[in-house]
Amino acid sequence: MRKGFLTFAAVGLLATGSMAACGDDSGSNEAGGSSDKKPKIGVILPDSKSSARWEGADRKFLEEAFKAANVDYDIQNAQGDKNAFQTIADQMITNGVTALMIVNLDSGTGKAVLDKAKSQGVATIDYDRLTLGGSAQYYVSFDNEAVGKLQGEGLAKCLTDKGVKNPSIAYLNGSPTDNNATLFKNGYDSVLKPKFDAKEYTQVADDAVPDWDNAQAATIFEQQLTKAGGKIDGVLAANDGLGNAAISVLKKNKLNGKVPVTGQDATPQGLQNILAGDQCMTVYKAIKEEAKAASELAIAVAKGEKKETGQTVKDPEGGRDVAAVLLTPKAIYKENVKDVIADGFVTKDEVCTGAYAKLCADAGIS
Repeated sequence: MRKGFLTFAAVGLLATGSMAACGDDSGSNEAGGSSDKKPKIGVILPDSKSSARWEGADRKFLEEAFKAANVDYDIQNAQGDKNAFQTIADQMITNGVTALMIVNLDSGTGKAVLDKAKSQGVATIDYDRLTLGGSAQYYVSFDNEAVGKLQGEGLAKCLTDKGVKNPSIAYLNGSPTDNNATLFKNGYDSVLKPKFDAKEYTQVADDAVPDWDNAQAATIFEQQLTKAGGKIDGVLAANDGLGNAAISVLKKNKLNGKVPVTGQDATPQGLQNILAGDQCMTVYKAIKEEAKAASELAIAVAKGEKKETGQTVKDPEGGRDVAAVLLTPKAIYKENVKDVIADGFVTKDEVCTGAYAKLCADAGIS
């Protein structure tokens, strides 16, 4: 990673010692795993449909880290199936993992898995999504309200740049079962709600997309556009997949490029949409750094160590403070798409294909 591109001081705070203000202090075996077992790490990813990141980035970076540390590991993907999620967790616990890291499908399923792991003395980490009411000892993610704030600021900037007065705004929020979606919305509401209240902007739609499903997002947005009489001036889409779904509908109505659309994840498709002028911005989260922080933590606790993070987040449902590592996201517009490629998150070959080759050259991507 290019140094200085993204704030990552929090990871430097990881150190052997007592956990920082963690709500669960019920014993070293639960907090740090079992030191008399051979270290083994289990990771459960959520799906491969909601975002390309899980298989394209997270799996790759986690595997690289575990291999480099020469620890046993098992990474599986639940593919959006809650029953499969629980079955995978049971198998991992039976097969002797000493640390379990999960990206929950919803907090109920995640809690059941975390509680079982805890009862078996397995150290637990919530990765990317906090399990509300759960029992994970650690949480590794980005500052997700900051992600949403960047999205709200980005949409406002793009509308200003286009000179749109009194714009009508539609929200395509993430899955209602994903706490991150709630945090993203808190962030962009902090920017846009004052504008709604002041009658500077008008909110014409505010819908969640179940399971971050892009096909459902397209249907929902088509309904939003119809209900608004074809007048939507800006779309706050919570990630690039939802943004692309909205763009597909805008294209059918010859509105693409005229209506700013936000995103998140800096996917190749999202970056291509930005270069083409169909998406105004995305939020880049350096998954490599998130995976690095999580893998360092998992390796340590799998060996029975306790770690101090120097940060906590409040679980609003469980009422406890969870030791956390939170990274800083970055807004990406057409003028700095090149930074994501320079950082090695995606490659030029993934983005600058076919008709996008000239757009890449025009954007300074070489």
